[in-house]
Amino acid sequence: MRKAVEILFKTLINTVVNLLTPPPSTKPTDKPSSKSVISTYKEQTGNGFLSTMFNKGNYGEFSSYGKMAKLPGYHKALFNIYIPNGNNQTTEIDLVYIHETGVYVIESKNYSGWIFGDEKSQKWMQTFPNGQKYPFYNPIKQNIGHIKALQKILPSIEKEHYKSVIVFSERCELKKISFEAANTFVLKRYHLAKLMTIQIESSPKILEPDFIDRIYNFLAQYQKADQAVKQEHVEKIKEKQG
Repeated sequence: MRKAVEILFKTLINTVVNLLTPPPSTKPTDKPSSKSVISTYKEQTGNGFLSTMFNKGNYGEFSSYGKMAKLPGYHKALFNIYIPNGNNQTTEIDLVYIHETGVYVIESKNYSGWIFGDEKSQKWMQTFPNGQKYPFYNPIKQNIGHIKALQKILPSIEKEHYKSVIVFSERCELKKISFEAANTFVLKRYHLAKLMTIQIESSPKILEPDFIDRIYNFLAQYQKADQAVKQEHVEKIKEKQG
């Protein structure tokens, strides 16, 4: 038990050291960025070091961005944005990564256990060795809703330039996951950097840096939702889940 705790502690320290290192410039002509990944996350979300490291949801988003922040190419990222979905409601997006090669919409799932699901099912299943099972809403469908909401407020970006990425925690096992949707990816977090590198290297640059900045500035207005909006969003989810 003690050894396991020591390994977990060392892993956490290594993760923090890596993510505190400022990413290289995403523009060849820029001066090196002075902001670390964690300072960028705190600036946008208001979540400090402790509330990030010891909150599963926050850590999932932060860690996913940490895998992507040092990738080549000009980019901007936004966390936890509340977009109107056209039904007098909002949809919350964990991470929007706007890159020269497209808009990557990241849904972070910090689950443990075994994960089963397919593209068409309404619910996926989280299963544990003791037989306990917990259904959760299909994250592929969930991210489709996120992308549709973004398309409505960003009509100048073509549908094929959006990419849906569902990222699960390293603590789970993706036992039986099936889907055929284009530009859709379901993976564990430690595969994220490799996936993004392949996508960036194999995709044409379709968004200019100035346009990326304009998209970022426009979406930023949806980022810091007040508590009333957040609470209403939570209540709507509860109603939907019955």
